[in-house]
Amino acid sequence: MNKICFVFLLAFSINLNAQVSLPSIHLKNMQGQKIDVQELTKEGVFIVSFWASWCVSCINELDEINDLYEEWQTETGVKLIAISIDDSRTLARVKPLVNGKGWSYEVLFDTNQDLKRNLNIGSVPYLLIIQNGQIVYQNSGYTPGQEDEIYNELIRLVK
Repeated sequence: MNKICFVFLLAFSINLNAQVSLPSIHLKNMQGQKIDVQELTKEGVFIVSFWASWCVSCINELDEINDLYEEWQTETGVKLIAISIDDSRTLARVKPLVNGKGWSYEVLFDTNQDLKRNLNIGSVPYLLIIQNGQIVYQNSGYTPGQEDEIYNELIRLVK
């Protein structure tokens, strides 16, 4: 029994330490250019939000952050990258949605969900905070008011 617990804990701790930065995966932006997400997040503080056009919680989270984003940028220098996991069936909805919402975020497309799979993300919304290429915060799901926790984490990082 003790050996089983030890093996489980060892595997779990290896998994936690295995993914501390984003992998070098190329995603397309809204202009169709390929962007290496690892290079993009190499320096500075970034919020990376995995979302989909059909996910109401995702859109609510990005809307709430949008209301605070300019202030957060001024105070912390953070940049937000919204990574859509929409596939070929729903991809056409993304650009009109982003333009209609007026989001000023960098939007990337993970249509094959390569990055999502590589990071072992199960469902969206899923939010990461990355500082100088290292994942320092992760959150799955969204509840109203969660922006305060994200903001506090950003302030902690830039101090």
